[in-house]
Amino acid sequence: MATIGTAFNIATGALDANQAALDIVANNTANVNTPGYTLETPTWESADSASLNGLNFGMGVEMTGAQSQRDRVLEQAVQQQTQTESGSAARLTALNQMQALFTGATSAGTAENAASGIGSDLSNFFDSLSSLEANPAEVASRQSVLSAAGTLASDLNSAAAQLDSQRQSLDEQSTSVAGQANTLLQNIAQLNVQIESQSPNADAGTLEDQRQQDLTNLSQLIGIRTVPTENNGLTVTTMGGALLVSEGQATPITTGEVGGVTHFFDNSGKDITSDLTSGGGQLGGILTARDQDIPQVEKSLDALAYAVGSTMNQMNAQGSDLNGNAGAAIFSLPNGATAANPAGSAAQITVVMTDPTQIAAAALGAGPSDNANLVAMANEQNAGIVNGISPTAYFSDMVTTLGSLTSEVSSENTAQQAALTQLNDQVGSISGVNLNDEAAALETYEQSYQAASKLFTTLDQVMVSALNLGVQTTYS
Repeated sequence: MATIGTAFNIATGALDANQAALDIVANNTANVNTPGYTLETPTWESADSASLNGLNFGMGVEMTGAQSQRDRVLEQAVQQQTQTESGSAARLTALNQMQALFTGATSAGTAENAASGIGSDLSNFFDSLSSLEANPAEVASRQSVLSAAGTLASDLNSAAAQLDSQRQSLDEQSTSVAGQANTLLQNIAQLNVQIESQSPNADAGTLEDQRQQDLTNLSQLIGIRTVPTENNGLTVTTMGGALLVSEGQATPITTGEVGGVTHFFDNSGKDITSDLTSGGGQLGGILTARDQDIPQVEKSLDALAYAVGSTMNQMNAQGSDLNGNAGAAIFSLPNGATAANPAGSAAQITVVMTDPTQIAAAALGAGPSDNANLVAMANEQNAGIVNGISPTAYFSDMVTTLGSLTSEVSSENTAQQAALTQLNDQVGSISGVNLNDEAAALETYEQSYQAASKLFTTLDQVMVSALNLGVQTTYS
């Protein structure tokens, strides 16, 4: 009877183990479309054997739990590639918007933009000076020069204003991204507490899935590093080492204004803006565009505006206007602006000359029909007045450089997307739920369950026969 009882225990254990395994398959199948869910598989273990009359007898099987199929190395690789790809994607979006200012098309590819006309504005302005050479005393032609100058100044103002507006928009986005990151940091800290208390020495299943999903989402926002701690916890820092999460304690990123833009600080008040810029993630791409790409274009526009405005003012002052007076200033530029520091020139350049007779077409002391000074002014179109380059060539080079940078970042992002897709596929092959595999496992566990059930039925019939010894019984 002891042997039959042991057999009953083995059959019962097999039923329980296979039922638990079937539950795991059912849970996997139910979560096939759940973001971040990690495949679970049952872990089996042979029960301790029993000794009877010097012989060892197996005691069946035990299912010790469910094990999530994770690859920590791949998860780290996905995390790092995510923040790299997200950073270049955010920067590319900003560069595309900036490039659209100077190529004449919006994202829809149809609408003209005033900034795109700067190149033709420069040509039109110098062409108007050349046209005036034929009849330097003609007031209508002189007015055309002032009109062309006004259009050039207006389009430079518009370009500078739109760049400033884009920078402000990026600044607002950066604050929003930091707020989203802080929410995720708090979630990760709370999950650390739950994992450390419920599963300090083993896989935490769904809780770890949630934490890993939060880490992936955080990687899309900012560049981070993670370090495992005791009791299955995690420490999270920026790429530069600023502490963000220490087990159950989250340290939010704080913000403050420095030089008119938002900067970011750690819990000790240290400015970590440069750390976040180089670290990647959406915030890194936004800050790179805000603090590097836009200022570079603004600097180029300022240099162009200052060079044209100051050169034309100087040239006009060297000649005589229709009234015999020295030429007045055509353009107004910011106070204190110089060739070495032309900041604000594109935004503030205006045409201050309102009387077309003040255009100094003639050389000093020459009559109103003279055009010597006007010829010299028109020739500045091809002179290297902007850092040794002619105005039109300088603007063309600026637009070409911006386009090359945009193309370069676009190519980088495409390659990064491909690498991230490959890594995600590798993770999916290990951690993802494959319905075909689950169907095969389901069939295996069902057959095992049925076999254990059949054994249980057989043992029951044997027990009946034993209890009815001497009485004919049937078993099928």
